[in-house]
Amino acid sequence: MRTVRTVGELREALAAQRRDGLTIGLVPTMGALHEGHLSLIRAAREQCDRVVVSLFVNPAQFNEGSDFERYPRRERDDSALAAEAGGDVLFAPSVDEVYPPGFATSVEVLGLTDRLEGAARGSQHFRGVATVVTKLLCMVMPDIAYFGQKDAQQLLVIRCLVADLNLPVRIEARPTVREPDGLAMSSRNALLHPDERARALALPAALQTARELAARGELQAAVLLDAARERMRTFGVVPEYLALVEPDTLDPVEILGGEALLAVAARVGEVRLIDNEILRPGRAGLVSPTSQPLTGEAITTCNA
Repeated sequence: MRTVRTVGELREALAAQRRDGLTIGLVPTMGALHEGHLSLIRAAREQCDRVVVSLFVNPAQFNEGSDFERYPRRERDDSALAAEAGGDVLFAPSVDEVYPPGFATSVEVLGLTDRLEGAARGSQHFRGVATVVTKLLCMVMPDIAYFGQKDAQQLLVIRCLVADLNLPVRIEARPTVREPDGLAMSSRNALLHPDERARALALPAALQTARELAARGELQAAVLLDAARERMRTFGVVPEYLALVEPDTLDPVEILGGEALLAVAARVGEVRLIDNEILRPGRAGLVSPTSQPLTGEAITTCNA
C-alpha cells in the first residue's frame, strides 16, 4: 500500500485508475484502526477497483483540546492493518495540508446538527465534521465513501451535505461492529482502564434493555428510556443523553409506532462513548440486532 501525504501525490496515485474509469472507494478514518474500520475497508475492497484509506485526526471536530491530544495515534500499525484489509492508498495528510494558512471556509448542515451530539458537543463539532468530510470527498473524488453506523447522526449529516451540495459520490453505511460482550468498537475504547472497560458495558446494556422491553410490547418512549437509564445506573454510569428519535430526522419519538433510533452518549471516566440501535415495536424487535444499519439510502428532508 502506498502512503501519500499531499493532495498532489494523492491525485497522481489515482490518475491512471480515474483515466481508465475504474471505481474508487474512500474509507475516511481518524486512525487507531479496529475491526469496525477494517470491515469498511474490506467492503470497499469488494466493491471498488481502488481503495483509499484516509488517516487524519481532525482538530476542527474536537470541542475539548484534551480529547484531541489524548486521541490514539499509531500510523505504522494502522498502515499495516489497512493494507491487510485491502487498502491500496493511505492518505495521511498533515493539518497544514488540510487546513493551509489562510483557510477560511467551513461547511455547516443546519437542523440535524442541533441535537444529540450537536447539543452535547457544540455547533463546531459537526461544522468540523462536515468541513473535513467535504474536503476529503473533494480531494479523493471517490465513487463510493464508506461510513459506520455507530456514528448514526454523523452519517445522516454526511448524507445531507452530499445531497445538498450535489456531490457525485454514493454514501455506503455499514453495520456497527461489536466486541464479543456487546461494546461497540471505538478507537476510544483503548483509553479505558480495566474497571472503566467493564462499566462501559452500560451503553449496550441500556440498548438491550429497551430492545427487549419494546419486543414485549412496550410502546411508550418514556418507559423505554427510563428502563434504559436505570440499567445504566447499575453500572454506575449516567448518560449524557439518551433519546428515542426518528431515524431520518432525529425528531423525538413519544410512541414507538415503527422504527426509531435509540441513541446514547456517556462518559466513563474521562472517555466519552456513543452507541445506538434501531428499535421496533412488538415481536419485530426480537430480530433487531444491535448492529442493524439504518434503513433508507437517502434523507428526504435534510434540514428538519
